[in-house]
Amino acid sequence: MSKQTTVFVVDDDQAMRNSLKWLIESVGMDVETYASADEFLRNYYPGRAGCLLLDVRMPGMSGLELQEQFIKQQINIPIVIITGHGDVPMAVRAMKAGAVDFIEKPFNDELLLESIRNALMLDVEQREAQAGRAEIASRLAHLTPREHEVMEMVTNGKSNKEIAAALGVSAKTVEARRARVMEKMEASSLADLVKMVPSLRVGSQMRPCCVACRDVGQGREHGAVSFAHRLFGTTKLHSARLAWPHLRASARP
Repeated sequence: MSKQTTVFVVDDDQAMRNSLKWLIESVGMDVETYASADEFLRNYYPGRAGCLLLDVRMPGMSGLELQEQFIKQQINIPIVIITGHGDVPMAVRAMKAGAVDFIEKPFNDELLLESIRNALMLDVEQREAQAGRAEIASRLAHLTPREHEVMEMVTNGKSNKEIAAALGVSAKTVEARRARVMEKMEASSLADLVKMVPSLRVGSQMRPCCVACRDVGQGREHGAVSFAHRLFGTTKLHSARLAWPHLRASARP
């Protein structure tokens, strides 16, 4: 994990900020704390590696409103929501906005640290994926409009003969353009080229699920288990994990 990785804590309670700072630093992570969402925005610049530990109810901009600001500005930092006032509508709203976890105060230290580690892992994965998409987009920019047409048809399963008929050119011309596409895209095979296309269609608004399952847009289970304990009256960890899908399902559009 990068030395520049930081856990950003935003909570208006100074005692809570100090406690979280001590806990997170005790396991060797770098921490920055802020008393409000506005203070955080003034000091944070997009692109910094890390994750955000975010309280919900604060003076001025709330944690959920800060999430919405990130969506508008296309800032994609994994967020762990912590709150002492959790309810179903709040959890659903946080999940829809892409929260990694939703943890109710008072929380279990190990559960919180696990959630933070998962969020930092997700941040690394998202950055690697973003770098890969940027590299493929750079290659794509070198294609001519005609080469781009051929690539689209090839990756949609069209044969050289079908492409030639559709474009009104000879099969030899298609073969030549196809060869240039493979060279410029640095694709070693057709299968390799096909794999590149979906990565260009993944927008920043598509947020992965937990590191364990990788399902896009499903919402997370790990930290929300503590919330499910109270919400569904469960007392065992296993029961809470069984209850969580009901809340997760309600978060789906």
